[in-house]
Amino acid sequence: MAAIDARHTMEFDQNMTGTLYGIGLGPGDPELMTLKAHRLISSARVIAYPAPDSGSSFARSIAASVIPVGVREIPIVVPMRVDRFPAQEIYDAASIEIAETLESGDNVVTLCEGDPFFYGSFMYLYERLSGRFPCEVVPGVTSLTACAAQLQRPLTARTDVMTVVPGPLDDTEIQQKIEAAQAVAIMKVGRHLGRLKRLLEAMGLLDKAGYVERASLPEQKVMRLSQVAGETAPYFSMILIYKGEEAWTLPPSYSS
Repeated sequence: MAAIDARHTMEFDQNMTGTLYGIGLGPGDPELMTLKAHRLISSARVIAYPAPDSGSSFARSIAASVIPVGVREIPIVVPMRVDRFPAQEIYDAASIEIAETLESGDNVVTLCEGDPFFYGSFMYLYERLSGRFPCEVVPGVTSLTACAAQLQRPLTARTDVMTVVPGPLDDTEIQQKIEAAQAVAIMKVGRHLGRLKRLLEAMGLLDKAGYVERASLPEQKVMRLSQVAGETAPYFSMILIYKGEEAWTLPPSYSS
């Protein structure tokens, strides 16, 4: 009986793999990381994180103060492009390297700004690896809730319908989605800022729209959309609109 138990234990040990963790870091302020994210990062032996093809990784910078000395790092360098190629190939390659690490028995802690499953890059690793390895997703404070907090206006209430709209959609589709909702968050504003402002002005919603960029970071900007100049905005920017039954208005001014 002891021999059988020993054999089963050995077989189990040989099949042991590491766990893939997707860690939501929040919008940028390190103090908005959860306690669980802090614990897993600070005890990690291997971390992975998205990084641009030029400049430093925003995700890594959020967690920098708790990353252990000597940890193995797997940067996933993703070109900042509109199309899905070659990003898909890069996630394929990263998944192979991460899979080899997991097969060796090491956990991989993957850093993701915001929340892993809300426009988070971790979802692309998850879809490739979750069927082969144990995975755990640690949610984070989303850009959506962070922007609402900085704008000082609630997002939505009671039976209001809230819609998240990507800015690159065409005007007709954006207008239809806005008309069908009481609360709207427009993300991926970037080079579409001027067009979006003109659309919202034509819809009579400019006075209901707030604008936040780089929420929770020292360089954040918070203002009414009507006060935003220029035709473009940073990647980390958002427009929030409320047109439901609550008597919520935007503060007359912001001190950002």
